[in-house]
Amino acid sequence: MTASSPSNPQSHLQSQRPQVQPASTLGTFWGVGVGPGPAGYLPLAALDALQKADLIYAPRARSAETSVALQCLAGIAIAPECIREVEFNMDPDRTVLRDHYAQLAETIALELSAGRNVAYLTIGDTFTYSTYGYVLAALLERLPDLPHRTFPGITSYAAAAAALGWPLGEGKERTLILPCPDDMDTLRAEIETHDVVVLMKIGARLSGVLQVLKALGIARHCAFARRIGLPGEMLAQGVEDLDATDATGYLATLLIRKNSRERRHS
Repeated sequence: MTASSPSNPQSHLQSQRPQVQPASTLGTFWGVGVGPGPAGYLPLAALDALQKADLIYAPRARSAETSVALQCLAGIAIAPECIREVEFNMDPDRTVLRDHYAQLAETIALELSAGRNVAYLTIGDTFTYSTYGYVLAALLERLPDLPHRTFPGITSYAAAAAALGWPLGEGKERTLILPCPDDMDTLRAEIETHDVVVLMKIGARLSGVLQVLKALGIARHCAFARRIGLPGEMLAQGVEDLDATDATGYLATLLIRKNSRERRHS
């Protein structure tokens, strides 16, 4: 099942808007962070929730054939009829996105109002640059007494650091988590004022980012990860020779260190 924005969102929402139900008759809503990457990156409590869910909503990029979130659940027994794939188009137009989340929340609210338990998957951590936060906020506006629980997940940069053996912060180092800016001068300033920068949402800016790292003379201190544990995985310890054309893509994270690691052991 695919959710997409209707041609007339307002009329759809008015016809679909659920009646407010007593909390005792509502199903439970669970937010579950999965992956990123290898199967098994899932808390036991979250696994229990998935096994109790009547429906599991899994986001899928419009450009992708399969949901990466579902790939991260490989090996876990889930009945196919429970799965609802939700197609996402990350349109820069915030109005389009608001309509999309409004419609998705209405769809999920109807299921919860019918007493069904619903889980919503998100890649990585549930509250770190995740669409889950938008969905939960929209649901609670419609169903203020909704029983819900959010399970934390593993962030992409934590998974990258573990895969590469690359500490995200030692001693009193200052670490910044940064969605990649369009302006490379802004990026340079952020790097110069922090010890470690976790760079996310890089996309087509990777070529410019690599040029900045090389100009600063720190490319050898940095690391790159993409699609950890999934087909097309790429791990690079040091990015002096990283080819931006080959490395550009979804689920990419760059770990930037301004200086080489201090030797802290005898």
